[in-house]
Order: sequence, then C-alpha cells, then structure tokens
Amino acid sequence: MINQKRIAVVLPAYNAAKTLKATVDELPETVDDRILVDDHSTDDTVEVARSLGLCVAVHDRNRGYGGNQKTCYELALGRGADIVVMIHPDYQYSPLLVTAMASMAAFGVYDLVLGSRILGGDALRGGMPRYKYFSNRVLTLFQNVILGAKLSEYHTGFRAYTRELLETLPLASNSEDFVFDNQLIAQSIVLGARIGEVSCPTRYFPQASSISFRRSVTYGFGVVRTTLQARLAKWGLLRAATFPDRRWPVRTSVFLPWAE
Repeated sequence: MINQKRIAVVLPAYNAAKTLKATVDELPETVDDRILVDDHSTDDTVEVARSLGLCVAVHDRNRGYGGNQKTCYELALGRGADIVVMIHPDYQYSPLLVTAMASMAAFGVYDLVLGSRILGGDALRGGMPRYKYFSNRVLTLFQNVILGAKLSEYHTGFRAYTRELLETLPLASNSEDFVFDNQLIAQSIVLGARIGEVSCPTRYFPQASSISFRRSVTYGFGVVRTTLQARLAKWGLLRAATFPDRRWPVRTSVFLPWAE
C-alpha cells in the first residue's frame, strides 16, 4: 500500500512466457495485487503466471490488446484497487518504477501517470527502431498541438491510473485494438484529468513484443482519428460514445467486459 491506497499491477499478456518472470521479479513490495490477463496465448504464459503466484484470468478467444486491458481493469477494480498500474509483461519497461508512479497517483498529485520512454532521451540507445521513434515523435507533436497538451509521449505501455479516473473513462466504447491506449489519454485530456510523466528507460530485444509495420500504420491512423475527435469534443462539437459529455470528476460505473 501507498498512503493507505491499495496498489494493483495489471499485466495484459499475449505469448509472454519468456519475459514474464523477469518482469514480475522486479515488481516492488508496495504492490498489493498482481493480475495477469492472458489473451488466448499459444505459449506457456498461463502456466508461468500461475507458478509465480499471480491472479490469472484467461480469455477463451483472442480479444485484442484493448479487450485484454478492459478485463484487466475490471478485475483490478473488482478486487479493491485504489491505484491500477498497467505494465507490459515483455520486460521492455522497468517495473522498478511502479512505486514512483503509483505514489504520484496515491498522494493525489496526478490522476494518470505515464512512464515516458522519451523524457530521458535514451529511447534510441535502448534499441527503439528509428521508424518507431520518428513516428512516436511526429504523432506526439501532432497530438500536443491539436489537444493543447505538453506530453513527451502518448504511446507508452506503462501507466498508473487512479480508481476514480478508470471509473469515469468510457472503457466500453473504446477499441479492442492497440489504439485503446491512445484513446484513454485523449479522453483523460478532454475530461481535464491531471496527467504526469516519469522518465522510463526502455529495452528492445528479440523477446520484447512489438507490433508489425502494417499494424503500426493502422495504429497511426487511429491516433489521428482519435485526436481529431478529442479536439471536436473539447470544442463541444462532438458527442460520441468515446467522448461523452463529461467533465472531471464525474463518477460512473466501470464496464464489465465479461458480463455481456
């Protein structure tokens, strides 16, 4: 616990058997609940997770990255989490930073904390492919200009959310694919949530997960669409399922993905 707040770490997993133990071994003692959701992996991810003592949920079909996270957050909130930290189980991000990020949320400084690979300036030295780095910077600049924000990165897979923010975000309406992550940030900006960042070193290696170039292009177009929708929502010109008429801190119930 941190500041009497229960901390849960969620790991949205797909074929993460080779890197899961390294990730879990570095989770700090401040974590009260460790949850892995397996998105119908074809390797031994579930067996490894259970051997490490994690709370494990398994999808009976592949729902996609966004669908996986919806289950992650439903489980974490259902088990009493006050702060939910999402980290990829591919050991690309440093779990050692969980306490720092969770503390910023637990003490009420921010509603959402992002682990930025860009802030420290070491992304390329950490092995990030140049085309990914370039597209990251271009899309981030575009989003900052359009949304009037000053974030260093919108595309990280390492975040800490307060319970209140997760209960307010329209998770049910978001994509089941990779753009889900970007939608959450854009929605948080439109809501007026407080967003902070922590510099996070990154590691790229053969076992670390990475989406293909084709899916990266699809993600990029999804980011542009999400950003333009968010801008229209801020102007009051768009009311959609992904951008309903809400302002922070409105409270709503969280979507229950397996209660359909």
